[in-house]
Amino acid sequence: MSSVLSLDQFDFKSKKRKSRGIHRVKMLWLMRFSGFFSAAMIMIILSPSLQSFSPAEAIRSSHLDRLPVTAVSDHYSFRKAPIFHNADECAFSDRWITGVCDPSLVHVAITLDYEYLRGSIAAVHSILRHSKCPESIFFHFLVSETNMESLVRATFPQLKFKVYYFDPEIVRNLISTSIRQALEQPLNYARNYLADLLEPCVGRVIYLDSDLVVVDDITQLWYTDLNSRTIGAPEYCHANFTKYFTPRFWSDRRFSSIFDGRRPCYFNTGVMVIDLVRWRRAGYTKRIERWMEVQKSNRIYELGSLPPFLLVFAGHVAPIEHRWNQHGLGGDNVNGSCRDLHSGPASLLHWSGSGKPWLRLDSKRPCPLDAIWAPYDLVGHSQ
Repeated sequence: MSSVLSLDQFDFKSKKRKSRGIHRVKMLWLMRFSGFFSAAMIMIILSPSLQSFSPAEAIRSSHLDRLPVTAVSDHYSFRKAPIFHNADECAFSDRWITGVCDPSLVHVAITLDYEYLRGSIAAVHSILRHSKCPESIFFHFLVSETNMESLVRATFPQLKFKVYYFDPEIVRNLISTSIRQALEQPLNYARNYLADLLEPCVGRVIYLDSDLVVVDDITQLWYTDLNSRTIGAPEYCHANFTKYFTPRFWSDRRFSSIFDGRRPCYFNTGVMVIDLVRWRRAGYTKRIERWMEVQKSNRIYELGSLPPFLLVFAGHVAPIEHRWNQHGLGGDNVNGSCRDLHSGPASLLHWSGSGKPWLRLDSKRPCPLDAIWAPYDLVGHSQ
């Protein structure tokens, strides 16, 4: 049940509509000038038809009563998602093993915060829509605000999920200034603590950013062979790796020698498959924190939460096909821009960078590829 997206094939499901894909992309830029709402109606008609697959009963999340209430509903009202069911060939779940420890589950971790909430909800919707076994997916939501659990349950009534509170104070004194303020938010660093936050019975997790949509069966990503590595991610060895660190880093052997004997390549931390058993055993959270402490006094990089991951893992990453992170669709980190897909197929589209599709769509100035994100959007602004 693959729905891999390529440059010349934007229709993920119906073969009889494949030939319309290229024409639709060419017309998108024209449609932005003839009225966004007309363009949106066309995209809805051409978008993938909803499957009738659906996840099962929600699992109660952690108590967050001690936190101040954030009135998310004052800003967003999300439509209820369609119901999604497992296909007949999905693995049978042992009825005697319930909850998060069921070994038949696929585990996905995503952050939820007010600024990116709309993107997170769209990401979950896209995963369910394209999954052959959506009832077998368990979502782990990382939050630093309250009121998220009720919102998720109202939007996805039968979703299997749990909410975990990540205390911003854990990393507040470790965070350095970045080239973009959004990269300094404490919740960006919650991925460093997944091994501590998630139950010990969870041995593997897919971590996903909030500014992406999955257009293929995520189970294919779940079963990635990590080959004794702790993390797997699409690598980009043609990228200029040196630019992710300051000249001071490269001139000081105390720091740059970390890469001796390694062939480090850039990878985007917004899509990772993580072996939590190996992570816990090796104590990688502490290793990342130590590099963040070095940064506070030596300024060895400029970009948020990415460089510590590169310092610890680059050169020791299990490579994953590039189709699982067609990143950079949000443009550059300063101004944002419209970008095309990279060559080859795409199973996951990622709007990393400063331009987010929901903001550009709302402003009536979308980029062509933002129309692919739009069908997964479940937001309706409250009056």
